Parts: sequence; structure tokens; C-alpha cells
Amino acid sequence: MRFIETNGILTPEPLLATTTQDPVKISKIPQILTPHLNQKYSFSHELQTHLHGKQLLFDELPFSLPQLHEHYLNGYISFRKGIVHKSKRLNCTRCGNDDPALFASFDCARCHTHCSYCRKCITMGRISECTPLISWTGPDSLFHPPEQILTWLGTLSQGQQTASDKVVVAIQNNSNLLVWAVCGAGKTEVLFYGIETAIRSKKNVCIATPRTDVVIELAPRIKDAFNVEVIALYGGSEDCTKTAPITIATTHQLLRYYKAFDVIIIDEVDAFPYSVEPMLQFAVEQAKKTTSTTINLTATPNQKWQREIKKGLRPTVTIPARYHRHPLPEPQFKWCGNWRKHLKKDKLPPNLLGWINHHLSINKQAFLFVPRIDLLEQIVRVLKTLNNRVEGVHAEDHQRKEKVTAFRKGEIPILVTTTILERGVTVPNIDVAVLGAEDQIFTESALVQISGRVGRSANYPTGDIIFYHYGKTKSMLAAKRQIQNMNKEALKRNLLN
Repeated sequence: MRFIETNGILTPEPLLATTTQDPVKISKIPQILTPHLNQKYSFSHELQTHLHGKQLLFDELPFSLPQLHEHYLNGYISFRKGIVHKSKRLNCTRCGNDDPALFASFDCARCHTHCSYCRKCITMGRISECTPLISWTGPDSLFHPPEQILTWLGTLSQGQQTASDKVVVAIQNNSNLLVWAVCGAGKTEVLFYGIETAIRSKKNVCIATPRTDVVIELAPRIKDAFNVEVIALYGGSEDCTKTAPITIATTHQLLRYYKAFDVIIIDEVDAFPYSVEPMLQFAVEQAKKTTSTTINLTATPNQKWQREIKKGLRPTVTIPARYHRHPLPEPQFKWCGNWRKHLKKDKLPPNLLGWINHHLSINKQAFLFVPRIDLLEQIVRVLKTLNNRVEGVHAEDHQRKEKVTAFRKGEIPILVTTTILERGVTVPNIDVAVLGAEDQIFTESALVQISGRVGRSANYPTGDIIFYHYGKTKSMLAAKRQIQNMNKEALKRNLLN
């Protein structure tokens, strides 16, 4: 769309009767002002609900252009450039992309020019040089917290309570905090009193996570725990036009938010793709209010963060023990020789084969993690000769959910998997083996998460975690050391039986 600009105020081309100016695309306008708020104006509450705390495109708003323009003239919405020019480079306002290779251009019917657009965030709707980002600048929606906000009646462990208190203080002080909690520590419950504190202070809370399945899993738990509206946002979600005191969203969905949240909690901050995607980290920063709190949750902080924690540069609280007060199972290293050579003959290393046969004989379920899909398929073929119910899953497997469900029901004795199941799947009584633990795909973080599948249940707090390898790696040693250090800290803090 093209606009004319008069003293910093915009008028869209379709609403022009006559003009002596030539309309231009919004990226060409040097200065854009938002008119002063007219508090006597009778604004649309529906538009307020739809747009509050967001940055959306015209195409995402089910309102007429005249209605939007009237709200703009009365100071209730703002227009910002979707694409800006910085130091002779294009920059996407929505996702922060400035990589020339991730911009393209086309003959645009809206601005009648050759128009550049961002390819990086194209899945959220095309944003180009003539595209404005529209945000709400009117009053906040009125919200009166109920007398009883938190309806959860559970009890926190000693370690959880210590972390919970720190979360409450961080939210009260608008400061940031890292919660480093071992796998199975119950970190979701640690958030409850902090969220209650925020809601009582009429703060907007967002729990963001890189993965859709975590949003879907968390939503009912949070809804059951709180007596306020909770919405869940992910691709295809029915809540995308709603606002609520508590928002649970994938980090991708935060690209549509702008200065919306007083508290952002990032669950699994180390998980792919958030940990390696600057666009998603940019989205989180842009979705926060200027004064806000960020709570990062992880079981496996990266090496940089671990160094900052040791130096006291990153405020952190640790939960080194699980709620059931049993130590974390520590991985065993077992050399298995040149396992790839064995596989070329459609065989498995003898010690791993013995481990699998033992589990099949005692009817105890197990995960077997392997480095790559092609190896997985070959290993599954070999294991099916021992037991036809053995299955394999990977990221491209269309039956992944069905197989995981069958494994949880006990219908699959051995599930061979890539790192796709390193987190998020909990089965009460299982053992875990890793074949080729020296492979570079098995980072310290991945190996700690894989180890965290074992012993999560209070009824089955122990189990095997074995790294079968053809040479120890720094990642293997670091993963074992991290688990051992957590057990030592838990013992020192009297968090173990």
C-alpha cells in the first residue's frame, strides 16, 4: 500500500479524494508520527482485543481500512515500517533479518513498484517495503484479577520451593532469572506462585517454548492451575485472535507481538530451534515491555551460560534434585569397538546386543538412541529379527505420535530413536542406551537430556543409562560430570533421601 505524508501523519492511498502529492510506499517516508490520543473518541473494543500488544499486517485484521484509519487519526493505533533501510542494507522490523540473501523482490500490485520483501518470516505473512506493521496505542484492556487466582493445591519440594521464591522476587523486581532444573525436577510447578504474583499485579504473562507439542501439553495444566483465562498459540491454533492474562505460545508466534508482556517465561531455552535461531530470540526481545521480567528454564544451559553462572554474572537458581528425592542415574561408558563395521554386516556390537536381549527377556522397555535416520532404519531391521514389535521413530516419521503412544502403553518393547525424543517423552520404568555416543550429534546437552529419560518416576527412580562408544568425547565426559555435580549439590543441600 502507498501513503501520502503530511507533517508526519499518514493517509492511505485508497482513502485519498484528491492530492497534489505522489503516494509512496511506507518505507520511503522519513518520519511517521502517531497522533495524540483523543480520549473522547469512542474506540472499538473488538479492535482493541484483536490488536493489543501485537504487530499485525492489514491482511490479518478483519476491520475496514476507513475504520483503522479513523483509529489511527485519533491516536489508537500506530503504523511502523515493515522493512527499513539501515546502512544500505534492508532490515525486517518484524523478525530482525538483515541478511541480503533472505530478501527477494517482486512487481507489487499495491505499490506499483519493484518491492522487496523478507523471506525469513514469510510463513507469518509477507512483509514488504510497502507493508506497515499495525499496533495498538490506546488504553490497555481492563482486567480485574479474581480473589483466588491459583487453584493448584499441590505441594512443592524443598528444591522447588527455593526456586519458586526466587521466581516470585524476580517478577516483583522486574529482573531476570535462569532456573537450572534437572530433568524431572518439576519446573512447571515452580512457576505457579510467580505467575500468581504477576496476575495479582495485573501483569501480562507469556510462557514461550520452541516446540508446539510442549504448548499443547502445557495448556491444560496451566488452565487447571489458574482461575483466569489462558490461551494457547501455535500454528493452526483457534486462539490466535484472543488476548488473555496468560498466553502460552511457540516462540515463532511471538513474531506477531510487540511490547506486550510484563513477564516472559522461556521453557526449554536450550531447545532447537530457539537456541540456534536469532530470529526467535529477536521475537522474544520485541514481545517484552521495556520494563519486564524474563525467566529462562533449562536442564542444560550451554557452556557460555555455565561460565557466566560460575562467575556470578547470570542470576541463577538451581534445582539439582528431582521431586522424589532420589539421585539422578549417572551414565555408564561402555566401549563397543567399531560399531559401524558391525552394522555393515547387519550386526550389532555384542555387548549392546546382550543388553537388548536381556531387556526383551525380562520384558523391560528401553530407548535406543542412534545418530542418524539411515542407521536407525538398518538397526530396526536387525532388531525385528529378535522381536517384531521393535519400532523406530525420527523427525520425518509420519507415524511418530502413534508409535510414541504405543510405547507409552507398553506395546513396543524397544524404541529406536534419533535425538528427536531426547526431551518431552516420559515413560515411568525404562532404561536407555546410546549407540555411537561419540558422534557429534550427541552434544553435552543432548546426552544430559537423554540421560534424563531414566528414573523420573517415584515408583521407578533408578535405571540404566549406558553410552556405547568407539572412543570417549568431551561431550560425553561433560554430560556425566554435569549429572554428577548436580547429585553432589543435591546431597550437600539435603535434597536427597
